[in-house]
Amino acid sequence: MSETATINPRIVDALYSEALLLSDEVRHAFAPSGRLGGVPAGEDDFARVALSSEGLRTTTRMMHAIAWLLNHRAYFMGEISELQLRRHGRLSPVMRQSDARQLAMLAPEVATLVETTRRFYDRLLRLEGSWKLADEKMPSALEQLRERIERRLAS
Repeated sequence: MSETATINPRIVDALYSEALLLSDEVRHAFAPSGRLGGVPAGEDDFARVALSSEGLRTTTRMMHAIAWLLNHRAYFMGEISELQLRRHGRLSPVMRQSDARQLAMLAPEVATLVETTRRFYDRLLRLEGSWKLADEKMPSALEQLRERIERRLAS
């Protein structure tokens, strides 16, 4: 039986730093500089399409991961509510997919980087699937409003 994960600012900051480093590697890897594997001469157009497609998929995957982490950072800084975080801060499971045929056309180090970003995104999906906030004892918005009214009436 798996235990519910607790997300806290330290975990989010560590994952955010990792995501930024991975995103920078992705940016360099998919820069148009001939990052194709050993592709036969007649298939280089297909390989360029594969490079562009996987580059777009990988970049989009990392941007979604960063957006998810930024939403969590905003929550921990009090900039958004838990309701806003849960409503708008969800990951799409579709982002983790790649095309195996296109990956085979890429240079091995680029294909490895794509797989690394997929594993990172999968980690975030698992964390999101089992998460709870560390500060669950915080009163609801209605309870907070009642407390404020009571304090005002008492003074």
